[in-house]
Amino acid sequence: MAALIWGLAGCGLFQKSWWQTQFTNPAQQTNPIVADLVTNINSSQSSIHVAAFEFNLDSIAEALIAAKKRGVDVKWVTDDEYGLAEDKDPGHGQFAQLKRAGIPVKADNRPDLMHNKFIIFDNQIVWTGSTNLTINGTQRNNNNAILLNSPELAVIFEREFAEMWAGQFGPSSPSTVDLQQVTVNGTPVQVLFAPEDKVSSKLLPLINNAKSSIRFMAFSFTHEQLGAAMLSRAKAGVDVQGIFETNGSETQYSELPKFYCAGMPVRQDSNPSAFHHKVIVIDNNTVITGSYNFSNNADRRNDENVVILNNSEIAKDYLSEFNTRWAESRQPAKTRMKCR
Repeated sequence: MAALIWGLAGCGLFQKSWWQTQFTNPAQQTNPIVADLVTNINSSQSSIHVAAFEFNLDSIAEALIAAKKRGVDVKWVTDDEYGLAEDKDPGHGQFAQLKRAGIPVKADNRPDLMHNKFIIFDNQIVWTGSTNLTINGTQRNNNNAILLNSPELAVIFEREFAEMWAGQFGPSSPSTVDLQQVTVNGTPVQVLFAPEDKVSSKLLPLINNAKSSIRFMAFSFTHEQLGAAMLSRAKAGVDVQGIFETNGSETQYSELPKFYCAGMPVRQDSNPSAFHHKVIVIDNNTVITGSYNFSNNADRRNDENVVILNNSEIAKDYLSEFNTRWAESRQPAKTRMKCR
């Protein structure tokens, strides 16, 4: 893991390494992700813009309110149903706290989901991944997060945030996909937003061009074209392995039975809460992560974000997480697969 060293540098944050990965540890119910986010919030000097699906973390709310009091521009975009509506439920109320402190919160107000998970600090640092800002997301579910120090990437995410803040959600929101590729310290990075960027059409060539290996961790994998591409690469001799979230993989739409019946090494997770990753690693080098489940809803209807990073060191971290979860996962029950 690349260590981050944070501090104040005139008008923003700095770090000795430009990226950091983090993974939840449900067995210990620890939340290093939250501790680091609080540190980053406390260090921010100009702006914190949050696009997050749901929320019930007191420490994050308290840190954001303190940031607002010292003059930081704090804004939050969330989902109307799973964000604002659930704020009235027991154990919630954090959005109400933000609003009382003068922090504006906006929701998508549409049937589909504002499912993004990203934060931009001081127009310089982007935090994203699969992690919802909840007790479940940070302590009980298997999740990942990545912190990226790049003003160029921050510009991309700020543009998307501004669109949502102006009320542009879903398929009608504008795509700026041609402006969403940068190179950071020698690492090519592409950012995609669903549904406007037609994410699956960008992921399919990456999968189809896999030469040696594909590893995936999936909360929901129901997208037939992505599944067919992985199955095709496996038949061509590429080493394809994946872990499915158990409950999600036992629906009639899951790609798990196809993979299992074709002899592909696939497993189901053993977390009694949820296996919430949305990760693909290709050829030990290309990492795909973000809020985007491998589903038609994510691709065509929900607001989602994806980052694609070509960096073998970052890939090592995600492969280490894969190997850890693979070791504790289990073979699917043959009787449920109904192979012909």
